[in-house]
Amino acid sequence: MSHALYRLGRFAAEKPWTVIGAWVALAALVIGMSAGFGRELEDSFAVPGLDSQQAIELLSEAQSDRAGLTAQIVVTPLDPTTTFFESASAQAELAEIQAGAAALEHVLFTTDPAAALAADPASAAQSGGVSADGRVALIRVQYPVIEELSASDLEALKEFRLEIGADSPLQVEMGGDLFSSFQEPETGIGEMIGLVAAVIILLVAFGSVIAMGLPIGMALFGLALGISSMSLINYLVDIPSWAPQMASMIGLGVGIDYALFLVTRHREFLGQGMTVAESVGRSAATAGQAVIFAGGTVVIAILGLAVSGVPFMTAAGIATSVVVLIMVAASITLLPAFLGLAGHRVNGRTSKRVRMAAKADAAAATDHVTPGWERWGSHVANNAWPYAIGVTVLLLALTAPVLSLQLGFPDEGTLPDTRTERRGYDLVAESFGPGVNGPLVIAIDTSQDASQVQNLSTQVLADPGIAAVLPADINTEAGVATIVAFPNTAPQDDATLDTVQRIRSEIIPPLFDSSPARAHVGGATAGFADIGDRVNDRLPLFIAAVIVLSFLLLMFVFRSILVPLKAALLNLLSIGAAYGVLVMVFQWGWGAGLIGLESTVPIVSFIPMFMFAILFGLSMDYEVFLLSRVREEYLVTGDNDSSVIHGIASTARVITSAALIMISVFLGFVLGDDPTIKMMGLGLATAIFVDATIVRVVLVPATMKLMGDANWWIPGWLDRILPTIDIEGEGGLPEPEMETSATR
Repeated sequence: MSHALYRLGRFAAEKPWTVIGAWVALAALVIGMSAGFGRELEDSFAVPGLDSQQAIELLSEAQSDRAGLTAQIVVTPLDPTTTFFESASAQAELAEIQAGAAALEHVLFTTDPAAALAADPASAAQSGGVSADGRVALIRVQYPVIEELSASDLEALKEFRLEIGADSPLQVEMGGDLFSSFQEPETGIGEMIGLVAAVIILLVAFGSVIAMGLPIGMALFGLALGISSMSLINYLVDIPSWAPQMASMIGLGVGIDYALFLVTRHREFLGQGMTVAESVGRSAATAGQAVIFAGGTVVIAILGLAVSGVPFMTAAGIATSVVVLIMVAASITLLPAFLGLAGHRVNGRTSKRVRMAAKADAAAATDHVTPGWERWGSHVANNAWPYAIGVTVLLLALTAPVLSLQLGFPDEGTLPDTRTERRGYDLVAESFGPGVNGPLVIAIDTSQDASQVQNLSTQVLADPGIAAVLPADINTEAGVATIVAFPNTAPQDDATLDTVQRIRSEIIPPLFDSSPARAHVGGATAGFADIGDRVNDRLPLFIAAVIVLSFLLLMFVFRSILVPLKAALLNLLSIGAAYGVLVMVFQWGWGAGLIGLESTVPIVSFIPMFMFAILFGLSMDYEVFLLSRVREEYLVTGDNDSSVIHGIASTARVITSAALIMISVFLGFVLGDDPTIKMMGLGLATAIFVDATIVRVVLVPATMKLMGDANWWIPGWLDRILPTIDIEGEGGLPEPEMETSATR
């Protein structure tokens, strides 16, 4: 592979406009096709086999209106003394709003609290259309299933709200499933702040505007191509609407990181006096091979999300993997072309000085040993036991909150109060009870037996966790009945999940065990709880598979048993610490205000698995970068202690720079409004910080010092059968082409 990458890198450096032109043509084609033929991204939380999904399928097969999405319009008089019970004008305005909502395209039906008020105010309150004090009215809007809808339906509902106008005597707020299914995450200045921070870090690290600009430019170009491709990939798999933002977070981080490694190696080779084309080619053969290895592990790990059994997680993994693959491809083709164009200007004003210093001391230029980091490596090695014990205890303490991990989905009550969904949620919770924001939809197959519907409705109402039950909707012709129940507690509360489990395990079985009829509990609350349970069940298997894969890969690369075993354990500690921080911030509320979080929320069910997949690949990146230098020195000197110190001294600066860039990009996403994106950004930033600082430059050298030569032990029989992987990629390359006085 190194020979192919060497030739590819040289070709790109010598024919830069050919390579750049090919990338521009590809980007124009993808972006043009996406604009002309791309499908809009939409959210589908369908997960085959779950009880909640069976409820949806039963209602869909019977063509029940209850199978589709819902929205709710929450209305209250602006005058605090006015109620719908007493004000005829408020009732008339409410009737107009209901009629307008019912006339929207694709709306199947709406509830009509205005008509109920006109007939009997007391009955209107008992039906759940108007609050007990008459201050708030609730219009439920029923839509078809998500496959028959698009983001334009949400936009039409929003425009309808604007048409009501500021002159209306009523405050009108909206929310519901339609919003969560089609509302795209809002983008703010957070991403830009993260990008600006990355620019500053690269500028400080390289001391050159051109060297800084190349990784940023390549990453942005690759990201534009990757995000544009998602609407085309959507023809093959249903990409969720939040996937582009998630992929942007990962794509920017890895793209800049991978480019940083190549540019750093290129500057080293230039410093040794190589020609630009030779330097680019050797950088592609060495750092480029490491980038392929690191990017490949990220992609493999993310695609492992398929074992979750949750289709939308698999689809998001595919979308993110495509962006990572594009970044890898750009790193070994587009970036070398940029470097070829830049020539020696990549070193800025210090270009001549660097070359002269390298000529005087080529060995020092090759090693790029940083004296400060060399002293730090010696200090850690001399105090290995205290550091190993202290850091391990610290990481275990950060990981301990994982024992309280609660998976779920943030509801509209976690959004900022600038959003209409949040204001509507609060009005409903205060006036009708928190459970009205998360109704349970019980679907019963009555095609062969309808005798238990009323009994089920009665027993569900008698459950201590249920506040109210709407009259059963029995469709004899379709053979299906629907019962809508409202819990006493909010959708995220543990008590609500306990209520769902009681209905499934204690109420339904005795009624239906001896009946051909079947009942399933659905609705968004039950559905999200089921998804969380599915992820919980699959997470241990997924983690075990990733750890085994990481062990095998590192064993092949470094021909060692203890090194990959140590790496797997340390990766678990760094990721566990990130999980613990998420629990402390999002579930316990520690420092939540600092990131703009207004209330505690459960950890989104797919976040732990998604984080593990991504962080596995990223931590492998740093692990390989560090240990390859350590092993290279060990093979030359046979001295484990000095090899560890040398490895830290020659790689820590690049690793910390790369980590700072990653952390800056990820923290930029924490500044957005969406709690899910905040969670992912904070979790990834925390894990990268822990991995690249506490683990990589403290715990790794301390443990390697303590294990001594045993680090590199491997049974003879295993050593003979393992394939040889030259991660540095310099073996067998031709003699380097050096600059002459004429080329300078």
